[in-house]
Amino acid sequence: MKLWGIDLGGTKIECAVLDADKNLEVVARMRLPTESARGYEHILSQIKKLIDMVSGEVQEKPSKVGFATPGVLEPDSQLMKNSNTICLNGQPLKADLEKVLGIPVQLANDANCFALAEALMGAGKDYPAAEVVFGVIMGTGVGGGLVVNNKIIAGHHGIGGEWGHNILEENGEPCYCGKSGCVEQVISGPALERFYERTSGSRLSLKEILEAYQEGKNEHAVATIERLLEYYGRAISTLTNVLDPGLIVIGGGVGNIDLLYTEGYERIRKYIFNKGVITTPILKPKLGDSAGVFGAALL
Repeated sequence: MKLWGIDLGGTKIECAVLDADKNLEVVARMRLPTESARGYEHILSQIKKLIDMVSGEVQEKPSKVGFATPGVLEPDSQLMKNSNTICLNGQPLKADLEKVLGIPVQLANDANCFALAEALMGAGKDYPAAEVVFGVIMGTGVGGGLVVNNKIIAGHHGIGGEWGHNILEENGEPCYCGKSGCVEQVISGPALERFYERTSGSRLSLKEILEAYQEGKNEHAVATIERLLEYYGRAISTLTNVLDPGLIVIGGGVGNIDLLYTEGYERIRKYIFNKGVITTPILKPKLGDSAGVFGAALL
């Protein structure tokens, strides 16, 4: 049995086909540019074109396809929302895809697909007893996905796992969601760079800030990384208090910072509602940028 997945990104659309009968072996992978500037209808045509190309390569057509999408399909209206590919918002993407492709499709947020893939094919393979897996995205933005017993929990409003838009810093920076001080406005890569610029008067990339922190001579770099660790500890401890996952996997560029898995772990210990005891494995992902498209196929 072949499992088909599409990762619908802002710049690229990727298709992968997995063989469920051969331990999820990758049968085919192919990409096309999204070309989202050309509009919603063009994205639909690019998706159909890509599926037709892959069908030719594997010598069969899909009977259904899973999609990892930016944003989510609102359960009640069946329209897309919260997508940074703006032209998708307000569109009946699932219905239109089924019309264009002539087959059933399943949609899930890309962070949920990341979590599902890591739970079943990535870091989670070493923790088969973990019933609850939370996939964290910490990069340009902050998001997350929740998997319970190998199933995505999208939630009543389709926003399950959206920990990036809870208030972390009182009176903090305004967020596009309408609130201020959201997790995303505190510990995302751009937010940390803005904090450094605001306090030091000069601009550095997060990589440069981390290097300056490690040298120990730049007080503003030290303050920026200290801010990351402290607020990361608070945010993850809240997540742990609510869900108590058996495994947390952290993707995104900020998630590559090794301090999160050492000193950051100690900061979680400070705030967790368990007398300072935390044994939750918190790991880097194993699938890299394949997680989205693999998670889509696993839908």
